[in-house]
Amino acid sequence: MNTHLLSVDSLDRDAVDHLLRVASRMEPIAQRRKVTRVLEGAVLGNLFFEASTRTRVSFNAAFCRLGGSVCDTTGFTFSSMAKGESLYDTSRVMSGYCDAIVMRHPDQGSVAEFAEATNVPVINGGDGPGEHPSQALLDLYTIDKEFTRLGKHLGGAHLLLTGDLKHGRTVHSLIKLLSLYAPLRITLVSPPGLEMPSQLVDLVASRGHRVEQRESLDSDFRDLDVVYTTRIQKERFTDELSESFAGVSQDFRVDRAFLDNHCSATTLVMHPLPRDSRPGTNDLNVDLNGDPRLAIFRQTDNGIPMRMAIFATLLKVEDVIEQEMRDVRWFVPAQYGVDDASF
Repeated sequence: MNTHLLSVDSLDRDAVDHLLRVASRMEPIAQRRKVTRVLEGAVLGNLFFEASTRTRVSFNAAFCRLGGSVCDTTGFTFSSMAKGESLYDTSRVMSGYCDAIVMRHPDQGSVAEFAEATNVPVINGGDGPGEHPSQALLDLYTIDKEFTRLGKHLGGAHLLLTGDLKHGRTVHSLIKLLSLYAPLRITLVSPPGLEMPSQLVDLVASRGHRVEQRESLDSDFRDLDVVYTTRIQKERFTDELSESFAGVSQDFRVDRAFLDNHCSATTLVMHPLPRDSRPGTNDLNVDLNGDPRLAIFRQTDNGIPMRMAIFATLLKVEDVIEQEMRDVRWFVPAQYGVDDASF
């Protein structure tokens, strides 16, 4: 892997497989059975200029579980950028303080511009409608773990990506990452005007995958292995798109009825979160809570070992992790959530 992680475009199949293996080795630490201090003394700078809960806290927790400490900045109001400071200057200043930097910014390409000014590892935590490479990696890690549990293989799998495929940076990164693997069948379903960018569809098709675009979820998906749904990101809509979207029905909502009527007993449901749980939204319905097919919380849990793997690889300590492991001393519940499925 290069100095930074800005896009999945910088990763080849070998680099991705390496991260999956390192993440698997991180599981005892991520599951709070072991501790390590391999990054003791290292400082992570978190620069989040766009709202975040999961990504920011997940990166923080991953760095801390490796023994490091975290400095947080959230929002433009509390940064020097509000005074007109450039990305270049901010980057150079933060590089003098921190050993690694995670950045989220509302403008596509901004994190890459920030990284051009520093030799300190920079991780893209999301740049507007651009990419979210660490999310794609944890999503792939989740699929790999779930398929292993179910006795499935990624090669030849059928995946459905649905929701806001135009603005959803998570699906932009994920579909490119999936395209590095054995030929897949990928079905895309989105409301009008929110389709996957054509250049991404063409890229995946050019790599030998079968890509199909449909207008509705009202189809037979009995052979579906994964449904990955995303929130409608109205905060990125233009005025024209907002007007055209006002009359869209709830035909794009993934709920228990959709799974029971159109999918199989082993179809996995994934979502990058947050999901819009309010009534009348085109998003993942809360009526699936407690259903073992719902993998969204196992998905978020997997963000810790994968982001630990990213830090360990960028900071070149992945080969010494086990040397410093020891047992935890505090109470850890057998299951984190009251509705977590048992396998």
